[in-house]
Amino acid sequence: MEMVKLRKLSFSNAYSSHSVYSFNYIVYICICLLLFVTNANGFSPTIQLPTSGLFRNTSYLSKTLVLNINDFGAQGDGFTDDTKTLEDIWTLACSSLSHSKIVIPAGKSYLVRPINFAGPCHSKVTLRISGTIVSPRDPEVWKGLNIHRWFYFHGVKNLIIEGGGVLDGRGEEWWARSCKINKTNPCTHAPTAITFHRCKNLKVRNLTTINSQQMHMAFTTCRRVAVSHLNVLAPADSPNTDGIHISASKRVKLTNIIVSTGDDCISIVSNSSRIHMKNIVCGPGHGISIGSLGKANSSAYVQNVSLDGAYLFNTENGLRIKTWQGGSGFARKIKFQNVWMKNVSNPIIIDQYYCDSSSPCPNQTSSVSIDSVSFRNIRGTSATEVAILFACSESFPCRRLYLKNIQLTSASGGITRSFCWEAYGKSSGLIYPAPCISSGEMIIGVNVKSNSTQRHKVDYALL
Repeated sequence: MEMVKLRKLSFSNAYSSHSVYSFNYIVYICICLLLFVTNANGFSPTIQLPTSGLFRNTSYLSKTLVLNINDFGAQGDGFTDDTKTLEDIWTLACSSLSHSKIVIPAGKSYLVRPINFAGPCHSKVTLRISGTIVSPRDPEVWKGLNIHRWFYFHGVKNLIIEGGGVLDGRGEEWWARSCKINKTNPCTHAPTAITFHRCKNLKVRNLTTINSQQMHMAFTTCRRVAVSHLNVLAPADSPNTDGIHISASKRVKLTNIIVSTGDDCISIVSNSSRIHMKNIVCGPGHGISIGSLGKANSSAYVQNVSLDGAYLFNTENGLRIKTWQGGSGFARKIKFQNVWMKNVSNPIIIDQYYCDSSSPCPNQTSSVSIDSVSFRNIRGTSATEVAILFACSESFPCRRLYLKNIQLTSASGGITRSFCWEAYGKSSGLIYPAPCISSGEMIIGVNVKSNSTQRHKVDYALL
């Protein structure tokens, strides 16, 4: 047998790039030798090496380890279960000392069952989805598994997901079993298509998710997230199919997002802050929502949220803040601006009496307080007569509301009006329908931190 001569390693710097790449090459040779021995003795290896070579697109000196799912035996026919192959590739990529790129190539459809992508990883991982990944149609596949998850990423840092491909939740059977579609069915949970939990420095871009079983994409307890050029699509009557759900997360940026679903396009809930949205298209759906907050007498905290640039059409709500009675905490320092609406019901709404229950919710005095909220440069048409609705708590009124340059006319040619209850603040510029918030408070300028280290002046806080 011809011997492979390896370059002598220098360990004077254990973390030098030369040593890392040489080490990876040695690992490759060892794996090949191990597979030769195990196959010679009649055993099958856990990971089948591709016949075209493990590092088909790399050399031992390259900076990125490219792992094409087809090279590891994935069928990509939409029927064969490719879950184990993807799990094995993730294990290999996550354990690599160099940047790894998992490739789901275009032109094929890969059936993947519920799957975990666990961190932490030794280095950066990129998941490039250029083809289509489909979920099992039958909800029974989740029997004995966590019903809340399909793709579940947790504890991963510096992850990038991109590629222009599609994740198809094929949620039709889940929707048919929903109690919101058939009242005789029990109300049960369904999987979120993609969940990111405790992830940091995360980038999701150039991706499409369709027909999720329930929510399409959720971020829970994440930090420093950037999502851009994302398309989220599901029928208008699909139940609970929120586009993007953000919970207990900080420093999240959503840019150039298109959402068309049967629930909230974007929902932001408890313990989230520094959430910035820009260039959002929403419709149909339930609009862009902060909340619901304070359910079951819980505490909720949301602050420093901004939306700059959006187009909403045929949605059940527009820009909404919703809280349950009996909760505690606050929603504050929130800014919506530069929004165009077409045929939107409840274009601007704050509802501190939210109740998503089949039976009436009891009246309670405590509430999540709402403070320092601005709506600026909002134009378009309302599908309902009440275009501006502020239904605030008697015990915790809405404070420091600010309206500027609002023009919301009737989509049917009628009139529009405002309704206010315990709502206090100021308005300026042209406002239609006429504002109903109580004044007597003075507008001041305050500084609020953005995602950057700079500080930007805003003009909606009041005393």
